[in-house]
Amino acid sequence: MWVRRAAIRPVPSYALLMARALGEVESELADTSDDDVGHDGDDGDEGADLDAYFTEFEERQPALAEHIALVLGKPLDETALALGYFLTLAVWLAFDRNFEGRLEVVGADAVAAVEQSLALDEELRRLDPAEAVDSDDVVAMEQPHVLAFVHEHLDAALEVHAGEIDVDDVHAIYRVVLVEVLALSYAVRPPEHYILPKTEFTA
Repeated sequence: MWVRRAAIRPVPSYALLMARALGEVESELADTSDDDVGHDGDDGDEGADLDAYFTEFEERQPALAEHIALVLGKPLDETALALGYFLTLAVWLAFDRNFEGRLEVVGADAVAAVEQSLALDEELRRLDPAEAVDSDDVVAMEQPHVLAFVHEHLDAALEVHAGEIDVDDVHAIYRVVLVEVLALSYAVRPPEHYILPKTEFTA
């Protein structure tokens, strides 16, 4: 049995995002892409549509969107960049749709705190040669369906573009998604009349 030893705060059970929510958002984004295909079969302005989603993201979650934009604004491999836009938008939309009315705005301090806790957790594991669990494994234990969704798309991109995609760029995307997942998880308010179990705590 794995005993929790991490610098990453646990995610409350009421903030657990299910696979269904992610599937619905994936379909929404896919439908949008289909709508952008012209009648002659040529691709339409799909990038402009993703920009519209990201603009909404910036309006609803400015600090988190700014943190992500710092990574997406770097000179990344095109495939990694497209993957980054898709995953960061899909994760935010899934939280926003599923926890409508209960998702608070993530402040800059909260983003920095998550970034610091993730970095500390990574350092603790790096210094312990007996540590068999990586930091992303800890996040996966807290939000298993979200990380399964992220891994599915990362693995597919790496398989299709093997030898072409820059793996360092993919890692940068992966890490910023981990920060996003944790930040949004902590931003979910408990439902009304929720009784917090003794094994859970909130910030």
